[in-house]
Amino acid sequence: MLHFSRWQTIFIWLAVALGVAYAIPNIVPASYLSSMPSWAPSRPMTLGLDLQGGSHILLQIEKKDLIDERIVTTRDDIRRILRDKKIGYTGLGGSGQTVQVRIRDASEYDAARQALNELTQPISSGLFGGGTVRELAMSEPELGLLRFTLTEEGINYRVSSALSQSIEVVSRRVNELGTTEPVIQRQGDDRILVQVPGLQDPQRLKDILGQTAKLTFQMVDQSVPVQEAINGRPPVGTSVKYSVDDPPVPYLIEDRVIVSGENLVDAQATFDQRTNEPVVSFRFDTKGATRFGQATQQNVGRLFAIILDDQVISAPQIREPILGGTGQISGSFSVQSANDLAVLLRAGALPATLTVIEERTVGPGLGQDSIDAGKIASVIGSVLVVAFMIAVYGLLGVFAVIALVANVTMIIAILSVLGATLTLPGIAGIVLTVGMAVDSSVLIFERIREERQNGRSVVQSVDIGFSKALATIIDANVTTLIAAVILFYLGSGPVRGFAVTLAIGIATTVFTAYTLTRWIVADWVRRRRPKELPRNPIKLVPDETRIGFMKLRRVTFTLSAVASIAAVALFMTVNMNYGIDFRGGSSIEVQSREGPADLADIRARLSDLNLGEVQVQEFGDPREVLIRIQAQDGGENAEQTVITKVRGELEDAYDFRRVEVVGPTVSNELARAGTIAVLVSLFAILIYIWLRFEWQFAVGAILATLHDVIMTVGFFVVSGIEFNLTSIAAILTIVGYSLNDTVVVYDRVRENLRRFKKMPLPQLLDLSMNQTLSRTTMTSLTTLLALVALFIFGGEVIRSFTAAMIFGVVIGTYSSIFIAGPLLILFRMRPGGAQADAGAQDDAEDPAAGQLPAK
Repeated sequence: MLHFSRWQTIFIWLAVALGVAYAIPNIVPASYLSSMPSWAPSRPMTLGLDLQGGSHILLQIEKKDLIDERIVTTRDDIRRILRDKKIGYTGLGGSGQTVQVRIRDASEYDAARQALNELTQPISSGLFGGGTVRELAMSEPELGLLRFTLTEEGINYRVSSALSQSIEVVSRRVNELGTTEPVIQRQGDDRILVQVPGLQDPQRLKDILGQTAKLTFQMVDQSVPVQEAINGRPPVGTSVKYSVDDPPVPYLIEDRVIVSGENLVDAQATFDQRTNEPVVSFRFDTKGATRFGQATQQNVGRLFAIILDDQVISAPQIREPILGGTGQISGSFSVQSANDLAVLLRAGALPATLTVIEERTVGPGLGQDSIDAGKIASVIGSVLVVAFMIAVYGLLGVFAVIALVANVTMIIAILSVLGATLTLPGIAGIVLTVGMAVDSSVLIFERIREERQNGRSVVQSVDIGFSKALATIIDANVTTLIAAVILFYLGSGPVRGFAVTLAIGIATTVFTAYTLTRWIVADWVRRRRPKELPRNPIKLVPDETRIGFMKLRRVTFTLSAVASIAAVALFMTVNMNYGIDFRGGSSIEVQSREGPADLADIRARLSDLNLGEVQVQEFGDPREVLIRIQAQDGGENAEQTVITKVRGELEDAYDFRRVEVVGPTVSNELARAGTIAVLVSLFAILIYIWLRFEWQFAVGAILATLHDVIMTVGFFVVSGIEFNLTSIAAILTIVGYSLNDTVVVYDRVRENLRRFKKMPLPQLLDLSMNQTLSRTTMTSLTTLLALVALFIFGGEVIRSFTAAMIFGVVIGTYSSIFIAGPLLILFRMRPGGAQADAGAQDDAEDPAAGQLPAK
């Protein structure tokens, strides 16, 4: 076990060197990276929006718009076909997903049906494996009545096509804003995820993405006064549209479109040479220029309207034919609004309306604050862990620290290479990884010391210690890896970020804590040939402990049962402080530009907006305020209206540092996905432990973990800490930590069950708990040191998150001793009390059985 070939040594240190090389771009200045050779790694790790600022917007395509448009098109097609065939009809109309028409003359019924049959023919599709799609189905509910219904596959085809086209349009719009490395990708069947890091003006992004930008040029009908058309009925082929002015001006517009935005080849924001006002200059393609020229030549003296999304931007008079294919759109533009309109026109129109159903915006100032706080907390936490390990293990602690530094370095390197994004929950994954890495080192060192105390030589102790610790390390890490994989596939957003970081951390932990540490210790043994292991400068747990943990099992079971029932009762009766992730609504963090924020003034100003329940509270600093607004009854668009109103009311005196909006659709999905992910993870882990151990171990581990989850939920209820997606990540971290702890204890119990076949189970469990006590204490303290540093120095945003994790580590340590162990007695892990009692004397005569060695 301690022999390494030259190639093994080269491979181990090559892996570490590559980790360092790919991690370096994350710590050196960007200016230095530009001067590095082209072959050298230069890609830093991608920081999440919660760490660097920016906008996360989830858009949903409005399926109803596409259905309504297809119904209108179908109705027009039916009218055209029947007129061309000179077939009389009546009652042509559409509603929902159907269009129907009645044929007047029964003798023309077959001809009409045959003519309209072309509407139901399959169309070729690049989707669905390159096959065909039938969009319309024709039926005959009664003689003379034909009904056309949109098929489900036809609707799905239209939605999928519109989504692909929308992604292209959104990409062009976002890229026109000059942002760096935006993420625009399809999510599900009808959604687009847009992430723009480092964005300075998130409201402008929402404005640009929220407009369909369908531009048309249509003639104004001046044959009838517009007011008469409003009061009565507009002439056939016309409709009333209103301008963007305040108050809006009505126009009677001919439905016939002269030219549409599809014929534009360019649009630029410029200035009118006569008035020096901002305008948008445009240029048509050849087809558009010809049609526009003919229309203006035939209608000199009339008004023509420039219409954007059913609103009249301007309606100038045609003074002379416009034959050059160019023109300009004038209106009450500012420089930015003219630029934005030009961006929209150049990018093209969306095929359907996109609704913002989730928004998470972090201002660049808050993002930088999170980075700075995270750096300080990480440095302090690292120093505490390093000092603690060296103080407790001396030279072996130095070896563990080297492996730990290599571990974190390799995590950062892999995240950089994969282009993965590091978020606050991702940091939680790294914290859990640090705890597991330290735990692996402690397991190995305690095993080595135990073997040395049993009289083996230093070389034998090191060899056997590593060998025995390997199975435990693998079991503990595989259970956590199962949870990480399932969470990645079933979770969403921050939960997936946590899962990615944790999975990478598990792989690097097994490599550094076992392989790298083993090489370092083997090299030390070979070079120094020590006669004794390095001394422990500080002993947290005596070499020999004889604590009767199982004698307390009735007390601990009773206390845990009462506490768990109380936690469930509180959860059922007391309203948990759910964040907007689970109940919908808006959360806004603002910072006063001058002096402390006036909470009473903010409440008074927002109460006049009729937004429902509004909570206003100080958030970490007298200048910072957190505003929570209940979910609105008007649906997804109503949530965006809330943000617009609040901005208009407060932006004169406050900077908007963070904005989160979650609509009812997303909030329900997030709650369901998070719950399913946790439950499926626990079930998969139960199966693994069942296969690796026995069913009593599997059920015991799951029940102990469920106990920790229930107690943590109770902690959220009692403390009033907001429960959101990052809280799910905290619970998952606790699950991983608790399982890791329980599996380590169970592994020692399984080993002792094989060794002491006649020892009574309570005595055997006490022996196992005492043997692993030093390891349990060390792992808990090192993890708590890192978490306390994050809690004190990590900033307000992450404080509630780390508070829950600190509680979880404490309760997880308790459950692995006082819940997981006694459950094996409850499940009769070793049945036959008389036989066990009879065998107790035999075991007592065994020197090994009569001792309760530490660790």
